[in-house]
This record gives sequence, structure tokens and C-alpha cells, in this order.
Amino acid sequence: MDSLTHIVLGAAIGELLAGRTLGKKALLIGAVANSLPDIDFVASMWLPTARDVWAHRGITHSLLFVAVMTPLLTLVAQRFLSNKGLSPGTTASSGMTRQRWLIFFGVELFTHIFIDAFNAYGTGWFEPFSRQRISFHVLFVADPFYSVWLGIALVALLILKARHPARRKWAAAGLLLSTVYLVYGISNKLRIDNHVKEDLQAQHHTYTRYFSTPTPLNSWLWYVVAEDSGGFYTGYRSMFDHRPTQFRWQPKAKRLLKPFMDQPDVHYLLRFSQGFYTCEEWGDTVVFNDLRFGEMKGWEDPKARFVFHYFLQRPDANEVVVQRGRFAGWDSRTLRIFIRRIRGN
Repeated sequence: MDSLTHIVLGAAIGELLAGRTLGKKALLIGAVANSLPDIDFVASMWLPTARDVWAHRGITHSLLFVAVMTPLLTLVAQRFLSNKGLSPGTTASSGMTRQRWLIFFGVELFTHIFIDAFNAYGTGWFEPFSRQRISFHVLFVADPFYSVWLGIALVALLILKARHPARRKWAAAGLLLSTVYLVYGISNKLRIDNHVKEDLQAQHHTYTRYFSTPTPLNSWLWYVVAEDSGGFYTGYRSMFDHRPTQFRWQPKAKRLLKPFMDQPDVHYLLRFSQGFYTCEEWGDTVVFNDLRFGEMKGWEDPKARFVFHYFLQRPDANEVVVQRGRFAGWDSRTLRIFIRRIRGN
């Protein structure tokens, strides 16, 4: 998820687990702890782009990282925060014990890697023992309908006094409503998958692998990909569609990749894409596309290019490869068309 979501999520959890003991400090400590796995962003300062996209959400998003960092953070907290962090009117004997700190940091860190797995990016829960990346494809990386409830709760927690009896209710409400939306997203995904697989069968499209993932900022319009031996069928399906899914054929074009197989960045890209990739030529440049991140306004443009596109002959031109195509070309007209497509038009 985006950084803001981790901050508001961590603050809400911090309030529930330690607000009565630490007061408003629990919000800050929770927000920092929940954001800690994203410390791997510093690797982008020296790693080549392809290596960086593979390293992100790797070891620092693993169960091993949670297991190691939880007791380490607990030792730090016991040394510097256990007594100084007490809220007014609280004694040291009723403060944050070692066990409570372990629970606090364990929940915060695990929640981060857990919710990140609901995006398309892929999360290395089992690093360094396995390269498998977990992707449930339920939430877009920034979904306001998931985060807004936690944001409202945080505003209330910042306004209310440290000992106000309603603080826990606000934190619980924020977490409950965001969780309800997550479950709603899972339900939407299951319904979309049923419809799309029926359409694939009705249109005689065979496939070996399949995934669906939400389009930007919502849980109603979904991008779908079905793989067969030579490439992929891609399309869009809204929760409000009453017509069959229309698919676009995307050839994998492995032949374009062969001249670059000696380059280290290609091997990282292949791992990162989990095999959901195509290659194409833009003029005299060969481009590697990762299909998992969708297309640039693909619901509007049948010839849309992919969000994640990597220039194989120009590695230095790929610094923001994950982000550069997410909202490329968006304007008020695009937004209107996007909303109409969500509504099934």
C-alpha cells in the first residue's frame, strides 16, 4: 500500500494496543513501526532499477524480518520509551511490559506485510528461503475507499484528548470499516472472476494461468489477464457490466527478448513479473512490459500501452518504471470516461 495508508493504519493499531498507556505517543510509534518494512526504499539510491524493483518488498517484507525486528524494537522501546512514554496518571508498573511491546511491534510489522500482499506488486513473505512473491490482487496500491476511514479516525484521535473515552471507539471504527471494505473487495474479485472465466469459456479462449486486479482507486472495475501458450488475453470487467467481457490478444514475443538475455536486469525483470510479461518494439527500442500493473487507460484505449514498461536498450531511462505510467495522460475527460466505465457504460 501507499505510505499514507501505512501511517494511518499503524496509528489506529497503536491507539488500540497502547493508547491507554502511551497516550498520543502510541499514534506516532505505531505509524513509524508500521512503516518500517518500507525502509528498503533506501536501496534505490544505489541499486540499478531492475534490481531495485525486485529488492523492494523482499527481505524487509518477510516473516523473518518480522520475527527478527519485533524483539529488537522491543529492546529499544524498553530502553528508551517504557517509562518516558507513559501518559499522565499512569504508573510504571501498569506501563508497557516486554510482552506488550512484543505484541505491539509484532502486530504493526505483520500488518504491513499482510496488507501489502493484497496489491499486485508481490510481497516476499518467505524471503530469503523462497523467491515466491505473494499477490492477492484485491486492492489497488492506493485505494481511498480503504484508507479514508483510517484517515478520519486519525484526525479524531489527534483532536481528542489523550484520556478521552471515545478514542478507542474511533480507532476501532476506522479499522473495522477498512476491513469491511477489504472483505468487500474480495467478494467483488470472486464475482468478477466467475463472470470472466465464463466469458473466456464461451469465447473458446483456453488459458493456463489467470489473474484479476483492480483498476486505479476503486474496487468495481477490474483488469483481467488470462495466459495461454503464446501470450495473453487481457480485458476489463466492471461489477455493473451486463455484456460479455471483451478481450485483447497480447503476444508474448519472446523472440524480442533473446538478444538481451545476457543482461542482468532482464533476469530480475523476469523474476519480478512472475512470467506475466510481453515484449514489443517502440520504433527502434525494445520494451519489456509487466502486465500485472495494467494498461494506461486501457478501458478507454484498445491500443493502450502498459503502465510498467522498461526500455531494454536504455536502462538509464527507467528510474521511475513502476510509477511513470499509472496516471499518464489523465485529465478531467479521462476521469469522466473512467467513472462511466466503472458504471458499466
